[in-house]
Amino acid sequence: MNRDELKNILDELKRGERRVDEVADLLEHLPFRDLGIAHLDTHRGLRSVMGEVVFALGKEISDIGIILKGLLEHEDNILVTRLESHKAAVLQPQFPQFTYHAAGQYFVKMGRDVPDQGRGLILLVTAGTSDLRVAYEAEITLRMMGQRCEKLVDVGVAGIHRLLAYREKLLAAEVLIVIAGMEGALPSVVAGLVDKPVIAVPTSIGYGASFGGVAALLGMLNSCAGGVGVVNIDNGFGAAYLAALINRD
Repeated sequence: MNRDELKNILDELKRGERRVDEVADLLEHLPFRDLGIAHLDTHRGLRSVMGEVVFALGKEISDIGIILKGLLEHEDNILVTRLESHKAAVLQPQFPQFTYHAAGQYFVKMGRDVPDQGRGLILLVTAGTSDLRVAYEAEITLRMMGQRCEKLVDVGVAGIHRLLAYREKLLAAEVLIVIAGMEGALPSVVAGLVDKPVIAVPTSIGYGASFGGVAALLGMLNSCAGGVGVVNIDNGFGAAYLAALINRD
């Protein structure tokens, strides 16, 4: 439940369109609901820009199912991140109202449209095609937060001319999310070309000495260009959430 939904419920109560007992039932599970294996933060949509998001990695399929059933009682739009395909294959028949995006490893239900809440465009820039999983996660998060975004894919520093060919697009963005593995150099280059915030996302893509994204993370933290903020390895959701807060109208 978000602030607008709560206000609508209270307005309906004031107009006599809802009974007091009915509203009490709707509010009974605020601010959280104990499911035994999880405490659903049903109050999050009132405090934050979006409701609770389910991080599926490490969770049992049965537990994810319990959480989704609980969320469906309170939320129209629900996002599950880092959901492996074998788990999605089991969950999809149980939750046909959800769509699974295999390349982005997310499971989503969009029960209502989210109005545009951004000042400008958020540009997702990936160093390579291998970084797309993280970009897709960021993209769906932005969509659920009412943000307009575009992707610029496979423009890493190994062929810098590819990036420079899109300089006008880079300059037109209000916020840029730059996603890279290997040595993680791309955010520094992009930040040196634009005067807008750059959110750097290191990915776990790379050969052995990349240490699962640690090399890219350290490279981004040591960026010589100003205006670069860094989120955790593979954290497309976190980058998108931050970008949406920066870009809110």
